[in-house]
Amino acid sequence: MEVQARRRGQRTYYYLVHSYRQNGNVRKIERYLGATKPQEVESLKAELRGEVFSEQFEPALAHSRKIYRANLAKMPRTIREKELETFSTQFTYDSNRIEGSSLTLRETALLLNDGVTPSNRPLSDVQEAVAHQRVFLDAIRRTPELSLESLRGWHGELFRTTKPWLAGKIRNYNVKIAGSRFEPPTPIELDSLLQEFVAWLKVAWKNLHPVLLAGLVHLKLVTIHPFGDGNGRVARIAMNYVLYRKRYPMIDIRYTRRASYYRALERSQLRKDDTAFVRWFLRRYLEQNGRTVPKLRRSSRDSPVAHKLSWVH
Repeated sequence: MEVQARRRGQRTYYYLVHSYRQNGNVRKIERYLGATKPQEVESLKAELRGEVFSEQFEPALAHSRKIYRANLAKMPRTIREKELETFSTQFTYDSNRIEGSSLTLRETALLLNDGVTPSNRPLSDVQEAVAHQRVFLDAIRRTPELSLESLRGWHGELFRTTKPWLAGKIRNYNVKIAGSRFEPPTPIELDSLLQEFVAWLKVAWKNLHPVLLAGLVHLKLVTIHPFGDGNGRVARIAMNYVLYRKRYPMIDIRYTRRASYYRALERSQLRKDDTAFVRWFLRRYLEQNGRTVPKLRRSSRDSPVAHKLSWVH
């Protein structure tokens, strides 16, 4: 997305232009900004991104939610609980495996469902798997709201046994992300960034589409990187907390997708532009939850829905 200057005779006019690919074709959306280049265009970029989101993804997401709710309505309570436990096992395996856990999916399932501790695996991997499932289920069932206090609480419970020196504590030291060119904020920046996140969340919770909100919550948390370790796991729990509370199907970011996941995160972080990760996230979400998805249709760029779904900054 960029501001383009176009000459017409002796005058210059400015446009905000965004190009993207849809169904194999390059689409372009643009907005006229006037004869003077605006000093602040972030809010205009947010609206334009929202239009793209509405046009490409909103119909399929609405269809996915409709099927999800219809299926839930048919399920007995015991089956719904069983489905949730099954999801929590896969989610725990993938989320911990992304961060280096040595447990296989089968070992994770036997541990969490049958209490069978795998042999020849680090005790910390076993303890963190058990903690992750417990924290995830408690979070979506019992946490009243997503806040800095709840995030610290989840982190504390995740690492209370294995890494008590950092459990639930906002870091006061610099950190690096292995294999990434992105450098997380310095400790002195964290307080203001977290306060900005809390203020953003208060507005975004009421105004953003739930799936878009879930993706942005994840991206913002891993970018702020408030903890010494475990930021990804906390962010993925927060992501699914949003979806569960908004009554949308949840998403498991698969270990097998970790390379593209890391690339999308890094691209957005280095460019300071949410678009790359959000597009990746929405496509993965529909892959998992859009088994019967209608063909993506075009919607009016002046549609009120498009403005309602705009990014909130």
